[in-house]
Amino acid sequence: MSVTQAASDEVLIARIAQGDRLAMQVLYGRHHVRVYRFGLRLVRDEQAAEDLISEVFLDVWRQAGKFEGRSAVSTWLLAITRFKALSALRRRKDFELDEDAANAIEDTSDDPETVVQKKDTSEALRECLTGLSPDHREIVDLVYYHEKSVEEVAEIVGIPENTVKTRLFYARKKLAELLKAAGVERGWP
Repeated sequence: MSVTQAASDEVLIARIAQGDRLAMQVLYGRHHVRVYRFGLRLVRDEQAAEDLISEVFLDVWRQAGKFEGRSAVSTWLLAITRFKALSALRRRKDFELDEDAANAIEDTSDDPETVVQKKDTSEALRECLTGLSPDHREIVDLVYYHEKSVEEVAEIVGIPENTVKTRLFYARKKLAELLKAAGVERGWP
């Protein structure tokens, strides 16, 4: 995210706090996909993830005046999403912890053989991610899929930075073991 976009997000929040609906539309347009994807990875249900978007941005509308700017707006949004998702999971009785946790991104510019290799590797990676604990999977998701820093992850999850680093270390170590057992070599085709 550029410095300009981060600054403009903060300006949008200030305008939302004053009741500016257009600013809310712009903020929603800029961040709703990220909120949806993060929520979907946590709740593993498309309808529940759609509901999360509504709840998160309703909270933003109501709480914009309380935003203190101690973190990036995107970090604040993901923290709200995480809290709402965990609350929804507590209410839901059919939640299973071992389901798929990542989506593959296919590069269509590659030749067919490379595409197939990447698909196989992606499927193996997704399968191996399910072998991680929910805490480790969450950290991997925020760091690698949402490109959050250790500091931002600590704020979103509500744990010390050193705990984030430790979880990330053990998650990568376990993921490497799982990938090796699945026959996936390091690197990407």
